[in-house]
Amino acid sequence: MGTGDPAGVAIPHAITSGMGGIRTAGDLVARMQMTRGMKIAEAKKYVADKLGISVLELADEVRMREVREDLKIGFITSRGGHPKGMEAKHHIARLLDIDINSVDVFQARCL
Repeated sequence: MGTGDPAGVAIPHAITSGMGGIRTAGDLVARMQMTRGMKIAEAKKYVADKLGISVLELADEVRMREVREDLKIGFITSRGGHPKGMEAKHHIARLLDIDINSVDVFQARCL
């Protein structure tokens, strides 16, 4: 039984880690690369458009903290009353118009 492409996750991870991951928009860009097979420039534009910001703002930690908080898509140091975990993933799936397996499984169990 194969394990898939061993570099399939490493490449998007390396690129998005440089963007700061969840500190900025790296996790969102990586999701688009992996779920839709987008190239990085296309994924950045898609995410920026969905967030209502410029591509340059995707790498701005201060701006992305505000955006993540406003859109309820989680941020690295969560505080009480703010979404985290599954709730944040649910908002991400809806915002980016993608399926996230763990969200789908959770919703199926709750119905």
